[in-house]
Amino acid sequence: MTYLLMSLIAIVSILLILVVLVQNPKGGGLSGAFGGSSASMMGGVKRTNDFLEKATWTLAIALLVLVIAVNVINPNQGAEALPESQVNDEIDNAAPSFQTPIQSSAPATELPASAE
Repeated sequence: MTYLLMSLIAIVSILLILVVLVQNPKGGGLSGAFGGSSASMMGGVKRTNDFLEKATWTLAIALLVLVIAVNVINPNQGAEALPESQVNDEIDNAAPSFQTPIQSSAPATELPASAE
């Protein structure tokens, strides 16, 4: 069920991106491309803008509902919380110890004397 909802979230997100990109911030957008100032094509400028605005709001609300639904169905997905003491133990075990010097297994080589 979660994978279905996540797939729907991806589809709705792509559609929302496309609908927003089709719109023009000054009101031209798709309606300007399909009729200019003529109100006879594509149902008129006003109807095209209304459709794009309604599509944007519908997709945004659908995205919000789907995201909330995924979180309600799987509230702890990906967040397998460990107790704090266990987390601190893991950090302590993973951290290198700075109290002991690091010993190299390779023999030390001397740099050649500089010719002055």
